[in-house]
This record gives sequence, C-alpha cells and structure tokens, in this order.
Amino acid sequence: QVHLVESGGGLAQAGDSLRLSCAASGRTVSDSGMGWFRQGPGKEREFVATISFVGTTYYADSVKGRFTISRDDAKNMLYLQMNSLKPEDTAVYYCAVRRHSGAYSSTSRAYDYWGQGTQVTVSS
Repeated sequence: QVHLVESGGGLAQAGDSLRLSCAASGRTVSDSGMGWFRQGPGKEREFVATISFVGTTYYADSVKGRFTISRDDAKNMLYLQMNSLKPEDTAVYYCAVRRHSGAYSSTSRAYDYWGQGTQVTVSS
C-alpha cells in the first residue's frame, strides 16, 4: 500500500508560479510510473503530466511548456513545477502512482494509488 500526500497548492495570480509536491510512504515508488491529474470546478478529472520510472515525461497539451514534472526517488517524492499559471489551471491537483508498472500513462484508470488532492486557485 502506498500513501500519498500532496502539498504546495494555494492562491496565485495569473503568471505566477507554484510548485506542488507529493510525498509517498508505505513503500518505495522508484520503480513506479507516476502522474498528476486535476479536477476543475464542474469538470471531469483530467490528465496533467506523467513520468516513468526512468524519467521519461509526457504532458497534456494545455500545460506543455509551462509545467514540469519531476521525481526524487531518494526522497520518494513527486513534483509539479507550474509556471505562467492561468485562471483555467484552477483545480484540485492529485498525484497518482502505478502499482505494477514503471511506464508513464495519461489514463487515470492506470493508476492504483491517489492522494487526497491540493487546491490551486489562479486569479486573473
């Protein structure tokens, strides 16, 4: 079992930057694919970014060039650096971990463990 806790969310203005962190506990996630998803008000949960166990990354078109996903396996951590924030980035952000695969995935059903989410609100 893996327990995930996100942090780093908050209020920001358009153009600002925020860095989200996701702390994993219970077992090492160094061999797992991991990802970030978000759910905006009145919207379905959507894919944001994902990273494989060897560091290969993939992004949603809406965040490409602005967001960077990274991992620190020594600390069992996942990060999302968010730059040039826009009001449409407002959402609850969730980190997720795959239990039996080190590959990245943009599909939420590929993930087995989820954090509780952290709110990001961007004002114009």
